[in-house]
Amino acid sequence: MDDCIFCRIVKEELPCTRVYEDDLALAFMDIAPVVRGHVLVIPREHYDPLYAVPERLLQHLIGVVSRVARGQMTGLQANGVNIMQANGAVAGQVVPHVHFHVIPRFHDDGHSWNWRAGKYDNPDEAHGLARKIHEAIVFTQNTSS
Repeated sequence: MDDCIFCRIVKEELPCTRVYEDDLALAFMDIAPVVRGHVLVIPREHYDPLYAVPERLLQHLIGVVSRVARGQMTGLQANGVNIMQANGAVAGQVVPHVHFHVIPRFHDDGHSWNWRAGKYDNPDEAHGLARKIHEAIVFTQNTSS
């Protein structure tokens, strides 16, 4: 994709500060970090959304995410790590190329997710939504085989 900023980074048309790379993935510093040390992990090939990524590649990417997180914990002496992945603008995705945010966390980093937990009206509501998701998963598996 010629207009994708991450594809241009992969092709070295745009600079980045690389943390890790291999034949399938690239990890680099986010230029607008939530917390200093924030890294993005992307597939070298363009995919969007997440469920378009072949499962084997997704497994590889999660392995890279894990290595980066371990590197942040050890190298930066982080107290924890947040892993985040968004799909679609409504979910906060800015660059339409699958990517994982690996964000080191420190006791004094001043960041808060401001997560406002909701609740279901009753157990039947949760069960009904779970059933719809399950049926869609089964349908997708049956049509892709």
